Amino acid sequence: MRVLDIIAGTSVDGPGLRTSIYFAGCHHQCSGCHNPQSWNPDGGVDMTEKQLLDVIEREGFNVTFTGGDPMYIAHELLPLAQELKERGYNIWCYTGFTIEELYGREDCARLMEYIDTVVDGPFIESLRDTSLPFRGSSNQRIIHLKGGGGF
Repeated sequence: MRVLDIIAGTSVDGPGLRTSIYFAGCHHQCSGCHNPQSWNPDGGVDMTEKQLLDVIEREGFNVTFTGGDPMYIAHELLPLAQELKERGYNIWCYTGFTIEELYGREDCARLMEYIDTVVDGPFIESLRDTSLPFRGSSNQRIIHLKGGGGF
């Protein structure tokens, strides 16, 4: 998996302190994106599931998959998400796809079985709203897939 950055102890990518993993690659290329360097799928460094688990376990925070768009590598993320859920972690995932689009893609639908909360939809610059918690534009939805969501 290509990883651009890992930020431990962040509070901007979901409730509480979290370890956010920024995966490389995004074809949405939203105008006004705060992270356009994440668009290149060859960016960052290769990391294995074990390397990511080691970082997550060392930090001890719940986890957020972001990027880029992690759903472009849903098939690669599936084993990591399964292992994180077995270890009791709460997982948020940011994506430029809508939930309806995700359920229409088998690899994404399988990954979402292990995701607690999805923040869906592309960033739309004309709908930018800095007052919204955990998202950048008003079209984006926070969708709790498992148990109450934590905020």
